[in-house]
Amino acid sequence: MEEEPRPPLSDPKAMRALAHPARLSMLNELIMRRVATATTLAEVVGVSPSAASYHLRMLEKYGFVQDAPASGDGRERMWAVVPGGISLATENADEHGMREAKRLLVDSIWADKDNEARLALEAVPTEPEEWRDATSFGRTHMLITAAEMKELRERIDELVRPYSTSSRSDAPEEARFAEMHLSLFPRAVRSVPGLPTEDHDAG
Repeated sequence: MEEEPRPPLSDPKAMRALAHPARLSMLNELIMRRVATATTLAEVVGVSPSAASYHLRMLEKYGFVQDAPASGDGRERMWAVVPGGISLATENADEHGMREAKRLLVDSIWADKDNEARLALEAVPTEPEEWRDATSFGRTHMLITAAEMKELRERIDELVRPYSTSSRSDAPEEARFAEMHLSLFPRAVRSVPGLPTEDHDAG
């Protein structure tokens, strides 16, 4: 069953809470693993179990994670991501410091994404041949209308959906966690800076 998307984030406090690097990393791990304990996440992210528990409680407070059914002897609390995904509103709102909080969160998301891509790029030479052949890093420039760009985004979403960790419960044994970083946007209009002067040797 397809997840019902949640409303875009509009609480600056929630944005700031999520912007913490360790919390972003833990949330990404939970998205892939579906369920995990604080101890497991602590080992992956590189924080102490007590720090991981604190970060998880903060993520829970703002509705990003929730309890998951216990497994094994049930002694350790299991965590899962709240379904529905996370998105940011695109309106030009600046109420209660929203713009600043949104910028902080976007910067943290980009830093986390870029770090993951950098680690993957460095590891490419050591990957098996089939994974090297399947890996791609690229940038594409387009000339496109707003309607075409929206259609492209929807078509990409449709292609990716069957492979998402939330919908692929019967993944083959050789399947691995992977990421696709997609940014689809119109280039910002540049202001004209004017021509530089030619007095290079002045002074």
